[in-house]
Amino acid sequence: MSGALRTLAARQYQRALGEWPRDALRPECQLQDVLSKRLQKNSGSLLPNKPAFNKLTKEAKEEAEIKQANALVSLLENRYRNKYRITGELLRPKSNPKYYTDLTKELEEAPNRTFLGRMAKRLGGIIRFQS
Repeated sequence: MSGALRTLAARQYQRALGEWPRDALRPECQLQDVLSKRLQKNSGSLLPNKPAFNKLTKEAKEEAEIKQANALVSLLENRYRNKYRITGELLRPKSNPKYYTDLTKELEEAPNRTFLGRMAKRLGGIIRFQS
């Protein structure tokens, strides 16, 4: 990869990984850590080290690397959530109108739940499925 494009991709990766939110639900497995290890292993590239990618020309690899960095930044900036808004009926299915609000509430509460709270929730689920 040429110096300028490599620098641009590296800057985009570093910015995205620096600003990416931490996952409170799975603190032991963070996207930033996984991608940082992959960048170090592949000399600053997120492209897979597979025979199909090794056959690409230098220009095609550079273009793929820039696209990869742009995709990561676009996810960070919520471009797709903003472009393809979900509203109304999709968020309130007729079979269970509170499903998505309950799911969001559950995901927000889960990281802060104590051991006893987790066990009570698990037992509640087991009892519900048995009846």
